[in-house]
Amino acid sequence: MELNLKNYQQLSLLSTLSILLGFLMGKSLKRRQYLTASDILERVKQAFRKESAIEGAWINEHPHQHAQFAVHTMVYTGGISRLEDQKLVQYQFTADAKTGSILKIKRMSK
Repeated sequence: MELNLKNYQQLSLLSTLSILLGFLMGKSLKRRQYLTASDILERVKQAFRKESAIEGAWINEHPHQHAQFAVHTMVYTGGISRLEDQKLVQYQFTADAKTGSILKIKRMSK
């Protein structure tokens, strides 16, 4: 079987399109590997609701790079406020963008 010019051009075009499609799919999957900010916030709120009602909550919409020792991950940061002993208490949290696991919670006020 001989490859003539037309077959060669078709093969070339098909190869180029395949590479381009693979690249675009890879970029799309990379973007989707993170949970959304609202999903993370809902998980944190559910965990806090087990103990008491929540007065307010917020989260940064975009994940950012976080380094702890040699471990680098993408995280979301946010906060929760609730009443404890008739006083408003605020917590700040850091959650892993891929798994939703809470990495750190810090009580901000008494």
